[in-house]
Amino acid sequence: MRITVFGATGPTGRRLTDQALAAGHQVTAVSRRADALTPRAGLTVVSVDVADTAAVAAAVAGADAVVSALGVPPTRERVTVYSDGVRNIIAGMEQHGVKRLVAVSSSVADPNWRPTGEHFFNLVMDPLVNRKVAKTAHDDMRRMEALLQESGLDWTVVRPGGLFEHHEVTDYELGEDSVDALYTARIDLAAAMLSELEDRRFVRKAMGVATRDVKMSIPKLIRQQAKAQKAAGR
Repeated sequence: MRITVFGATGPTGRRLTDQALAAGHQVTAVSRRADALTPRAGLTVVSVDVADTAAVAAAVAGADAVVSALGVPPTRERVTVYSDGVRNIIAGMEQHGVKRLVAVSSSVADPNWRPTGEHFFNLVMDPLVNRKVAKTAHDDMRRMEALLQESGLDWTVVRPGGLFEHHEVTDYELGEDSVDALYTARIDLAAAMLSELEDRRFVRKAMGVATRDVKMSIPKLIRQQAKAQKAAGR
């Protein structure tokens, strides 16, 4: 399969690109920082800003499927990268007759998502972080989802929980709309997205994905994220 991956140098996009290449797919990796990817067999790297309509269309030409792993760090400033990026991706796919699209969103986009037993998260972290600090990003994810629902594409929205790092794919859980769980390993998210391209279980639906086989906690997640941000700033 020929797959175009947007956000290919991000933490999820890198894992998805690696897994797709390992599975024998041809990958066009799209990023503003294309030089951050190591050249490999089966990999074509292009430097594209998703705000550039013509460049986005060129990147999806000839693809069998497209994956959007676009993302931004939490911010109180207005976020438009999800909706603007997917709007241009949709236009490019329609121009070139590409139908299959899988895009990362968040479990927060499901208004009914309240993971059972996670009282501290539901009562403190969710209202403080997701509904305030990261509100602009989640609002834009909802705009992105609305654009997909209005399109004629064979789209799937993928909604993970709190993302963390793990070294291998687990027996992750899938569910329609979201999964009643709090955490998702990025490597599981990437694997679920890649599988859904072919399995097509959730075409024109939202797919939740969660990791249960790894013990994770909010303090551990915060430490892991802080360490990653520190390393990225070096």
